[in-house]
Amino acid sequence: MAYKLEGRLLEVCTCKAVCPCWVGDDPDGGTCEGSLAWHVERGEVDGVDVGGLTFGMLTHIPGNVFAGNWRAVAFVDERATPQQEQALLSVFTGKKGGAIADLAALVGEVASVERVPITFEVHQGEGHLRMGDAVEARMQPYKGPGGHVTKLVDSVFSTIPGSPAYPGKASVYRAKAPVLGIDVELTGHNAVQGHFRFHS
Repeated sequence: MAYKLEGRLLEVCTCKAVCPCWVGDDPDGGTCEGSLAWHVERGEVDGVDVGGLTFGMLTHIPGNVFAGNWRAVAFVDERATPQQEQALLSVFTGKKGGAIADLAALVGEVASVERVPITFEVHQGEGHLRMGDAVEARMQPYKGPGGHVTKLVDSVFSTIPGSPAYPGKASVYRAKAPVLGIDVELTGHNAVQGHFRFHS
């Protein structure tokens, strides 16, 4: 088995909640600027332990999510060794196959790869994500009757294929990447949390 990863996702974007990309519709405003981070709680890639590390992306999606041609900046947890960095990049750029390779195939250009300090926290349902000076977001999931967290399952698009997603709203979303033409400061827009299990 080339890799096996388990952990949590935090995601936020410029679409209004819930993001149309997840159901295959065009993004609000025609484009989507999204920040995604996968925190690996347990996992290895070709025998390299990557548990405790986070990999993230800031993306510009120019139209329908399935049309591809995304442009992205990749963020690697600064605590990663060179071997761990290469292991994470090999998975999240699609070189190791599996479900994550289908997502990676939508990215037409990785404008840069940056090693940055990454904050990834979930406390009592509220998520906090920070990737260097480029991204900061605070989010919480929607809840239904009885306080149960709202789930999105069997959606046509997912950044955590095979797992339910928990849609919500970001009280804060700041993103800045001149190389992508992104300069965002929003409140009350789409956020997603979830767990993942990836393997190949």
